[in-house]
Amino acid sequence: MPAVKPPQGRLYRVEGHDLLLHTAGAGTPTAVFLAGAGAVGLDYWPCQQQIAEFTTSVVYDRAGTGWSDRSASPARTAAAVADELAALLTAAAVPGPYILVGHSLGADYARVFTSRFPAQVTGLVLVEPHHEDYNTFLPPELAAIHQSFDPGQALAGEIPAEVIELYRSLFNQEMAAWPDEIRKPLVECHLSREWLQTGLVEAMAARTLYEELRAAGPLPELPLIVLTATGIDPFKTAVSGAIPQALLLGEIEGKTRLYDQIAASVPRGENRLIDGVGHTTLSMRRPDAITQAVHDVIDRR
Repeated sequence: MPAVKPPQGRLYRVEGHDLLLHTAGAGTPTAVFLAGAGAVGLDYWPCQQQIAEFTTSVVYDRAGTGWSDRSASPARTAAAVADELAALLTAAAVPGPYILVGHSLGADYARVFTSRFPAQVTGLVLVEPHHEDYNTFLPPELAAIHQSFDPGQALAGEIPAEVIELYRSLFNQEMAAWPDEIRKPLVECHLSREWLQTGLVEAMAARTLYEELRAAGPLPELPLIVLTATGIDPFKTAVSGAIPQALLLGEIEGKTRLYDQIAASVPRGENRLIDGVGHTTLSMRRPDAITQAVHDVIDRR
C-alpha cells in the first residue's frame, strides 16, 4: 500500500487483504465501478459523484492495486477477482442488485462476475472493454505490436524523467477541475514506479484470461450499453509515439465493429460512440456519458 493515504474511502478486510472501497449516494440498484489496468477506483471520481445524485455508486481497488493491500499479485484469474468483489460488497454492506460499470480490463471482470453471480447483476455498462477477440479486429501490423510488447523491458531500468513529467502533465490536465485533495494524491501515486509496474502487469495478465472469458459463455439478456471512444488517447500516444496514426485510426474502426457485435449479442444492447475522447480519457472528460448510460440501464431493466 502506498505511503500516501487514500483521499476517500475506507479499508475492509476481505480474504486476508485490506481492500479500499468508497461509497457515495443512496438507493438501488448500485453502480459498481471495475477499473481498467493501471487505473484505480478514485480515477472514476467524477462519474461516481454524478451517479450518486440518483443512486448508490461504489468505487474500489482490487487486491494488488491502488490503496488496497499489495500482498496479492494483480495477475489473477477473473474468477478470483469476481469472488473477491462479491465478498467485499458483502463486507461493506453494499446493497444490491448491481449495475456493473467495467472499464477496459474491468469489463472482463464484470462479465465473469455476472456469469458467477447472475442474480446479483441487473445491468452492464462496458466502457472501452477489453475482449478476448480484440486483436482479431485490429490491423494485423498493430496486433503484432500488441503481442510483442514486453512489460519487463518497459520498466527494466529507471523511468526517464521526461516520461514522468509527460504523465504528470496529462494527469493534471485531465483532472484539472477535480478537488486538490483528490487530484494531488492520485497524480503522485500514479507516477510512482509501484503503480506503473502494477498497471503493466495487469495489462499483460489480461492475455491469460482469454480461455476463461470464453468459458464464461455469452452475456445474459440484461440491459447493456457499450461506450466506444472514437478519439486517439493521449496516454496511449505518450507510450506508443512510434505507432503510425493510420494504425491507431484502424484500431478505432476495428474496435467499433467489435463493440457493435458485443452490443448486438443481447436484445437490449447498444453501442454508443463518444467523440473527442480516448480509451483512458473517456471517464475523465465525459463522466456525463457514463452517468447517462447507467441511468438508461436502470430505466431499461
